[in-house]
Amino acid sequence: MAEIESTGSGTPREYRVGELAEAAGITTRTLRFYRERKLLPPPRKEGRIAWYGEEHLARLRMIAELLERGHTLGGIAELIGAGESGRDVAELIGLQAAITEPWSDESPVHLGWADLAAAFGDQLTEANTADAIAQGYITVQDDGIVHISHRLMDATVSLVEEGVPLSAVLAASRRAQDYADAVAEVFTALIRDELLGALSHAGDLAPGEAARLTGQIRRIRPLARTVADAQFTLAMDRRVHAEYDALLRRERCQETCRET
Repeated sequence: MAEIESTGSGTPREYRVGELAEAAGITTRTLRFYRERKLLPPPRKEGRIAWYGEEHLARLRMIAELLERGHTLGGIAELIGAGESGRDVAELIGLQAAITEPWSDESPVHLGWADLAAAFGDQLTEANTADAIAQGYITVQDDGIVHISHRLMDATVSLVEEGVPLSAVLAASRRAQDYADAVAEVFTALIRDELLGALSHAGDLAPGEAARLTGQIRRIRPLARTVADAQFTLAMDRRVHAEYDALLRRERCQETCRET
């Protein structure tokens, strides 16, 4: 947060509406709107003049920072209300960030039409393109496409180079996405039911509870990825062995049939 200004004599500075708006870098109309939304505490009244203090300027700067982080005014009002009822706003902001921050570290990649044609040839059809769009992986631009994941795009190109049809890759991707969503639901339900139940009674959060929950969530996130990866690799072991055993049984059956 920005430092609070004061007068040279050490007396906290007071502002009229226009002065406060200028100091906060907003319009007076915006300031009045915030006041109507009860985002600011009441000013000190002297006759018909409203005087605002350093706490009002600090509040406006905090609102600006939260808006830059993507918070809505409704969410900011809830956080401020929580702070005024005794809970630490900074702790609640940290908890919200821990809950909503991205899990993936995927980086998008842009490919021009010439690159796509070189990678997929005649498999770059309208149907395959529509399928990729429907799955949420690509957006089409005038000069090509943007894929949300560089790693997934590289894997798709490599699979096609290995002889797997693009349509089959997209079909497998669609099924994998459904299963991934189901796995994600398992973990979100676990965190929701076992850790975040107290948030349904947020007004009753004990001091320091938001900070404790934030720490728990940050520790659990890598554990969830570890469990998901381990479960996937173990499942692959089971499936591969089952498929291989089935293949051996078919071969033995064919040999027996030939002998008879």
